[in-house]
Amino acid sequence: MSEIIEILLLLALPASGKSEVRRYLASLTPEQCRDDFHLGPTAQLDDYPYVHMMRRVSQELRRLGEDGVFFASDDLPMQEPLDWGTLIELLNEDFDDLARRRRPAPASAAEWLLGRFDAARARVGARPAFAPLAPGTRRALIAALEREAGDLLRDRNAAVPDSLDGRTVVIEAARGGPDGATPPLPAPLGYEYSLGRFSDAILARASILYVWVTPEESRRKNHERTDPNDPGSILHHGVPMGVMLGDYGCDDMDSLIARSDRPDTVRIATRGRVYHLPVGRFDNRVDKTTFVRADRPAWKPADVAALHSGLAAAFSRLAAAGAARVAG
Repeated sequence: MSEIIEILLLLALPASGKSEVRRYLASLTPEQCRDDFHLGPTAQLDDYPYVHMMRRVSQELRRLGEDGVFFASDDLPMQEPLDWGTLIELLNEDFDDLARRRRPAPASAAEWLLGRFDAARARVGARPAFAPLAPGTRRALIAALEREAGDLLRDRNAAVPDSLDGRTVVIEAARGGPDGATPPLPAPLGYEYSLGRFSDAILARASILYVWVTPEESRRKNHERTDPNDPGSILHHGVPMGVMLGDYGCDDMDSLIARSDRPDTVRIATRGRVYHLPVGRFDNRVDKTTFVRADRPAWKPADVAALHSGLAAAFSRLAAAGAARVAG
C-alpha cells in the first residue's frame, strides 16, 4: 500500500456518521490528514444524490399517473433490488470521469441523467425505466427534473480535479438487508454484492473505512438528523422507517471481515479475480460524531480528541492491512 490511500470506500448504515467523518476530515490540515490518516486531498463521490433523484423521478412519474419505477411510494424500499447495483454502476462512471478529467456538458441534464439510469440498469440486468415511456410523459418528466438534474451535474463536474495525483478519492455508500436477516445476505443485498460491482480500477486500489454502529443506533440518529425541509442534503436527509427496517435493518460487514482469509480485509471475488480490500472499523456505537454538525467554534476539545483518536486507530489497522497487501 502506498503512503497515501488512493481510494477510500466510506461505508456504514445510514446516519452512522459517514458524512460527519467527511466533514471532520475536511476541517484538518493536509499534514494532519497525511500523517494521522494516510489521506491526501480528497475528491468526493457519493451515491446518495442518485438515490434522491430516484425518489424525485418516482414522485414525478406517480404524479403523471405512471408507475414509480424506482419507488412505489416515498415510504417504501426500492421496487427493484438490482438498483443497488445500478447505483454502483453510476459511481463507476463518476470515478472514470474523475480519472479522465471529464466534465459532461449535455444539452439537457435531465435527459442525460435518465439515459445514465437506463444504461446502468442494463449493465446489472434490470429492465430500462425510461425508454418505454410515451414521448409526452418523457418530456413532462424531463421538464420537472431539469433544475435538480442540473444541480447534480454542476456539483458532479465541480468535484472533478485537474489531477488525481496525490489525492484520495472518497466513495461513500450505505448497504444492508432486512431487519432480522442473517448474513451472508443474498445478492443483490448487502456489501458483498455491491462491492463486487465496483470496477477493477476501483477494487485494485480501494480500502474500506467502516463506521460501526448498531442498526438501532442508526435508526435513532436517522430520526435525529432528519430535516424535512432539506431532503436532498447529505447531512440532513432522512430515510423513511420502512426503508430503515427493510433495507438497513442489518448489514453484512462484520460477516465479511470474519469470513476473509486475510486479517483486516474484505475478500471480494468478482469477474474471475479476487481482491482483498484493507478495512479499518471505526467504532461509533457510542456516538463520537454528532458534534461535528455544529459550527466548528462550538466543537469541544474532548469531543474532537475522542473522534480523532478513534479514527486514527481505525486508519492504523487499515494501513497495516494495506502494507501487508503490497508485501504479499
